[in-house]
Amino acid sequence: MVKIADQKVQPEAAGAKRLSRSDWLNAAIRELEEHGVDGVKVVVLAKKLGATSGSFYWHFKSQPDLLTAVLDYWQVEQTDRIIDRASGFEGSPHDRILNLMLEVIEHDAASLDHAISVWARRVSQVREVFERTVRKRFDFAAWMFRQAGFDKRQAEIRGRLMVAYLMGESATMLKSNTRWRKVVQDEFDVLVA
Repeated sequence: MVKIADQKVQPEAAGAKRLSRSDWLNAAIRELEEHGVDGVKVVVLAKKLGATSGSFYWHFKSQPDLLTAVLDYWQVEQTDRIIDRASGFEGSPHDRILNLMLEVIEHDAASLDHAISVWARRVSQVREVFERTVRKRFDFAAWMFRQAGFDKRQAEIRGRLMVAYLMGESATMLKSNTRWRKVVQDEFDVLVA
């Protein structure tokens, strides 16, 4: 799930499972998705990973440090990298839009959106990050629709609808539908009509 290089080498303890920073981050992401920010507790994660909390502190200073890493992951992996790949897409502007939509659903790139939006309602610093990141998505989506030939206002409306649609479809578990690609194609057709 997360491809973050380990920053330290954890010494082996007798019989202890060796965990990486990515292991802890992935576990925190799963807990955030399933139980919200209140579920991201070091002791809970350690138990689920079959490790001691001491292993956690090898990779993170504190639980807030871990939560910051989760928020960074969401911004970088589930927004910036998607935008970077779409920016470099070499097909037509319409194909770029469809490709981005398919990528977001196929790779669950909106999986953390709901949990982070709930967290953002409670913590002002998270709200700032959430609003900035979603604004970045809206702006990029509007740019894609302008590239596809829509005027500025239409591009903004269609881009906002696309982003909201992708964030919402993550919650509906669209990918579990065997015809999810057809659903995305149909919704793309509506957006570019």
